[in-house]
Amino acid sequence: MTQISLTPGVSHEGDHPSATHWKTYFSFSTDHKVIGIQYIVTSFFFFLVGGIFAMVIRGELITPPADLVERTVYNAMFTMHGTVMLFLWTFPVLLGLSNYLVPLMIGARDMAFPRLNAIAFWMVPVTGILMMASFLLPSGSAQSGWWSYPPVSIQNPTGYWLNGQTVWILAVAISGVASIMGAVNFVTTIVKMRAPGMTFFRMPAFVWTVFAAQIIQLFGLPALTAGAVMLLFDITVGTSFFDPAKGGDAVLFQHFFWFYSHPAVYVIILPVFGIFSELFPVYARKPLFGYKVVAVSSLIITAVSCLVWVHHMYSSGTAAWMRLVFMLSTMFVSVPTGIKVFAWVATIWGGKLRLNTPMLFALGALIMFVFAGITGIMLAAVPVDIHVNNTYFVVGHFHYVLYGTVTMAIYAALYHWFPKMTGRMYYEGLGKLHFWLTFIGTNLNFLPMHPLGLQGMLRRVASYDPEFTFWNVMASIGGFLLGMSTLPFILNMVSSWVNGAQAPANPWRAIGLEWLVPSPPPHENFEEIPTVISEPYGYGKSDPLVAPVDHGSEALPSEVPSPSH
Repeated sequence: MTQISLTPGVSHEGDHPSATHWKTYFSFSTDHKVIGIQYIVTSFFFFLVGGIFAMVIRGELITPPADLVERTVYNAMFTMHGTVMLFLWTFPVLLGLSNYLVPLMIGARDMAFPRLNAIAFWMVPVTGILMMASFLLPSGSAQSGWWSYPPVSIQNPTGYWLNGQTVWILAVAISGVASIMGAVNFVTTIVKMRAPGMTFFRMPAFVWTVFAAQIIQLFGLPALTAGAVMLLFDITVGTSFFDPAKGGDAVLFQHFFWFYSHPAVYVIILPVFGIFSELFPVYARKPLFGYKVVAVSSLIITAVSCLVWVHHMYSSGTAAWMRLVFMLSTMFVSVPTGIKVFAWVATIWGGKLRLNTPMLFALGALIMFVFAGITGIMLAAVPVDIHVNNTYFVVGHFHYVLYGTVTMAIYAALYHWFPKMTGRMYYEGLGKLHFWLTFIGTNLNFLPMHPLGLQGMLRRVASYDPEFTFWNVMASIGGFLLGMSTLPFILNMVSSWVNGAQAPANPWRAIGLEWLVPSPPPHENFEEIPTVISEPYGYGKSDPLVAPVDHGSEALPSEVPSPSH
């Protein structure tokens, strides 16, 4: 009888379970791996929808006058673009990666609550359908931006009770409930279902970041969900929580919104930090520098993230003392984040770098993040923030985080774990073409927004002064290039999944429990739950990650060459 050795570095070429039937991905499956891919594919569909909105917006802004779409349509489009990219792309795709990887990485057979996991996913298509309906309803589209500030969001010029804004808020509330369900599941899984011997300081950094991010969800998301429900009541049944004309407080909604929605940036970026921490050691063939400090820094970011939301409200009548406090707290986030950046650079430095597609995307995302961090420190300062408030400088900074860093890191993760998910190898040439189109397009699209903002061009407008034409043309060309960059990615993923070369169990010779099982993994992941006996990232070390399985004389040898060889 053939046994599988639970030892890093061993590649089992013949261990390829039958691929999951395509119909399974349209079913109510409770397998975390199926749910993970459901999240990823569904969110990528909405990513393309949000990208179409973005290209129409950039098409409008390529010339100074508003001459492509009507202003109301433009307002609806930038509302939908921001909403779709946040609620239907970045959050779900990262949940998909986390769903697929966390149980494998901690040695569990599935998530703690598989049915709850499936329910949380199926609320995503419901949210997406409602979002699309909010744009297409003849009674009027949602036009108040993805932040939906009152009093704009509680105005109802059409007179219809069921309008786009109502449906939009309902979709956001449902998304919030689904995310809370997911957070409960992840935290429980990580705390209760780790393999024997896997202490917290033996968990992979990606698991640490998911854990930290989901704690933020549990703590902050109820505030946004409650604010969305209160806003829905204001629009539908005539309450006056946020209506100043009836004694309400519109700024109160901003507090509800940003109390979660700025920490939400860390919910998104923390798993990205985990992706960096997983990929750099693999492709540099070195242990993660300062693993324990990197792990703890994720929890420090979680704690500080609850104390930064008012920096979005410096120009909303915020008291001077409050501006000072939140300026300092926002700048303090750079300390644990800087620790991580230092650790990644130290990991890469002097390593045996392999510049294949995942590593190129990870390095590109790190470069983008450092630039976004510099402009983020600038925006944390009260004088600078007030000067560029509501200008394209803020848009440029935000997109360097959300696209330059997050989306490029997601691409890195998808390429890296694609062989594990599908049992197939992607095409390296198409992958590198995808990287260069994305890297050039991102900088060409979003870098010009910074001088535009410093010169005073307002965001959320369909027309502008002709003096801003040059930078807008550059940004629009970059936006169209980003749209084109998805084509080689789609071609690569589809053709590789169908006809790609069969992947070995561990094509990158990586260290981690997910690489100790066949590709793709069997239904319950592990034939036998491994016992973890050392920290992760043992590149260049001879210590095994897990204890060898004792199968008597039939067991495979547990000693393998050091992965650094």
